[in-house]
Amino acid sequence: MKIIDIKVAVIGDRPDDPNAFDTHCSPIVRIVTDAGIDGYGQVESSKPYLKPHILYYRDALIGMDPTDVERCMLRIRRRGSFKPWGASVSAIEMALWDVAGKAANLPVHKLLGGKVRDKVRVYNGNVRFPLRDQSPEAYAENMQMMKESPEGFTIIKQGVSYHSGMPDSVPNFAYSYDRVDDPSRGGFAGSRGLLTEQGLNHIIRCVEAMKKVTGESIGLALDCGPGWTIPDAIRFGRAMEPHNIMWIEDILTGDYVPWVNASAYREVTQATSTPVHTGEQIYLRHHFKELFEKQAVRVVGPDPADVGGLAELKWVAEYADLHGILMAPHGTLDGVIGLAGLVQVSATLPHNFIAFEYPVARPPWWYDIVDGLPDPIVKDGFIDVWDRPGLGVTFRVNEARKHLHASDRGFFD
Repeated sequence: MKIIDIKVAVIGDRPDDPNAFDTHCSPIVRIVTDAGIDGYGQVESSKPYLKPHILYYRDALIGMDPTDVERCMLRIRRRGSFKPWGASVSAIEMALWDVAGKAANLPVHKLLGGKVRDKVRVYNGNVRFPLRDQSPEAYAENMQMMKESPEGFTIIKQGVSYHSGMPDSVPNFAYSYDRVDDPSRGGFAGSRGLLTEQGLNHIIRCVEAMKKVTGESIGLALDCGPGWTIPDAIRFGRAMEPHNIMWIEDILTGDYVPWVNASAYREVTQATSTPVHTGEQIYLRHHFKELFEKQAVRVVGPDPADVGGLAELKWVAEYADLHGILMAPHGTLDGVIGLAGLVQVSATLPHNFIAFEYPVARPPWWYDIVDGLPDPIVKDGFIDVWDRPGLGVTFRVNEARKHLHASDRGFFD
């Protein structure tokens, strides 16, 4: 079997305008083979600009056997980088596993070593409800809505501080805060500043309000940054200790920050029993090495669509487990193919796996253009692992064509 083409299409909100890349536009990779077997991978919907970057790798893979996944990856892996530039390599890797599974008539989890668990726990991810404001009362109301969502999540994550609207709406929140980033290319990545006592106490009051709602029955995780100073992070971690917070995420670096800073994370981790979490922006196993060997964090959360793919995520999980570090993978934003990849690889991870961040397809018509997802997808906070070949999700081509951008009309041909 040989790869004869690699195609990329952007499936998005306004398909009649090839230049209209709205918020939810997913770049989809299709690997075409001479055996009539195709494989699909997906980049987060916030990254339609990566289409040409994915095609950059095409010539390196034409003529290769797609079932030799590692041999293919050795040709392209070194050319990626931290989020978002690892997404292109990651989506291709995911598509290679899809082909390999279909060729072997086996689910991808079998090719990655087989199931450790028959169902995988998920947390709310982008099942979020708008906050009416940034007050503790609003956070409590919001947590109640998430608690009552039909998925029955046993862990709920909420954004606070620099991963929320607090810096822009809470008076006297920080001494030197300035949002300098381009939100369309990095979210909260440019937010940074020393918190005032008023700002820190406001965050703590919001957490206390949420914990009154979750009680002991639901774990509460906090997406915090990036952008905190080390002293603020230590103060906050210690303040969270009585509340048994699942983790405080990306409090120093994260998202689109292209470095790790393991020594700084180690200082925070050693100062508090509250688990510190990072990793969604990190590309390849090599950049987790220092975090693990320095015991710099307690939880890591690589995204299979950014870290280098499914096998790369498993390697990171295994190495984390050797160091007593837990695994809570980041979710591929709005991606049902990314969701399928997360289910397959999470089924194979060691017992340091906690849960992965659940992606919800947006726009909702995504559920009308694919087959293979369970209905409902999440039951009591878990997804049952399916055993269909490859990733186990296929396109309803006639329906999917309706949502292709004009320049991608030949994607399924």
